[in-house]
Amino acid sequence: MKFMIMVKATDDSEAGVMPGIELMTAMGNFNQQLVDAGIMLAGEGLHPSSRGARVFFEGDSRTVTDGPFAETKELVAGYWLWNCASMEEAVEWVKRCPNPMPGPSEIEIRRVFTAEDFGEAFTPELREQEEQMAQAIESRNQS
Repeated sequence: MKFMIMVKATDDSEAGVMPGIELMTAMGNFNQQLVDAGIMLAGEGLHPSSRGARVFFEGDSRTVTDGPFAETKELVAGYWLWNCASMEEAVEWVKRCPNPMPGPSEIEIRRVFTAEDFGEAFTPELREQEEQMAQAIESRNQS
């Protein structure tokens, strides 16, 4: 099962405060443990929302709003994509993580949908399209 692990933003991360050497080292070591265990598929930190944008959809209309965004506690400062056997395993790995921010912080864990989750709506044609896209992405990543 794939899980998205989201590090919630804080006032410091939204202000662009970069982690120090100690935290970078601890997170690097934790990431290495994830890689060695075959858990980590991807992971990155994100720039503050002041460097981002949101696109709102209503019918055919699109409205773009530039950051920053007010509700820091609702923002994501970084993420991992993990492959775990269960939610419980993902939780156990998150509990091993160094505190990702100075001061209090929060990490959210969400399971990624699979083709089976969509039932009949995920037609054979859509499955084929999905497989072709996955192969194209894999080819680009190997280049």
